Amino acid sequence: MLRRSIYKTPAQLRAMIEPGLITAAALDAARALIAPGVTTGELDAAASAVITARGAESNFQMVRGYRHTICASVNEQVVHGIPGDRVLAAGDIVSIDAGAQFRGWNGDSAFSVVIPDPSRPDVVADRQRLSDVTEGSLWAGIAAMATATHIGEIGAGIQAHIDAHAPAGGYGILRDYVGHGIGRKMHESPSVFNYRVSDPGPEIRPGLVLAIEPMVVIGDQETFIEDDDWTVSTVDGTAGSHWEHSVAVHDDGIWVLTAPDGGAAGLAPFGITPRPIG
Repeated sequence: MLRRSIYKTPAQLRAMIEPGLITAAALDAARALIAPGVTTGELDAAASAVITARGAESNFQMVRGYRHTICASVNEQVVHGIPGDRVLAAGDIVSIDAGAQFRGWNGDSAFSVVIPDPSRPDVVADRQRLSDVTEGSLWAGIAAMATATHIGEIGAGIQAHIDAHAPAGGYGILRDYVGHGIGRKMHESPSVFNYRVSDPGPEIRPGLVLAIEPMVVIGDQETFIEDDDWTVSTVDGTAGSHWEHSVAVHDDGIWVLTAPDGGAAGLAPFGITPRPIG
């Protein structure tokens, strides 16, 4: 059996630009609605409307048994939360994950938001720090992808950022859920670990496209799958955060496909300037 290369051609990289931008727009629509009293189902509808209007399809709905456009995970739910009737409340940390397929190519991205709650400033501060550190670790991983020689260095960069910025006692990094390649399918080889591993992994070179997605929790990293057979929650009940971008390496540099600015703002602190795919 012939194994498909993990590296894309320049034409294939160009074909991945639009699904990345559609994914970003869908997430922006969901983000704009996040507030107390809004249901996660309403967020799902907003993201779905954008994807459909742009002539794309939800690639989440192509996963067997899943019929929604987004995953909406709240508080102790780290990833794969099913949107529905749950009403968001002040102080919640909400992680939204979505993807779009356009003309056979895929995008995948996620973000976390903490809803303000003046009555619980300590809870909000703890959750905001978690989200900030997780987002920062994502950009540290992307920066590593821009300069490293092998994929294993991405996970090392992610963990180093988390270790350096977490509070005393540290954060938990999910071990059972990792990033992945992306292209014709939403989930492709190779796996992208969010922590240090001994295996250096495949070479980073032009044509590589990865979905980098650190999943971090305030407490212990042990999780379980809830009775809906999808939602991944922490065993100890502490809050989680999830951030993700789809990122391409090409002949002129690196480009974050699911960021409208190509990752310029997120990579600036690392001294890296993304280059558009030609």
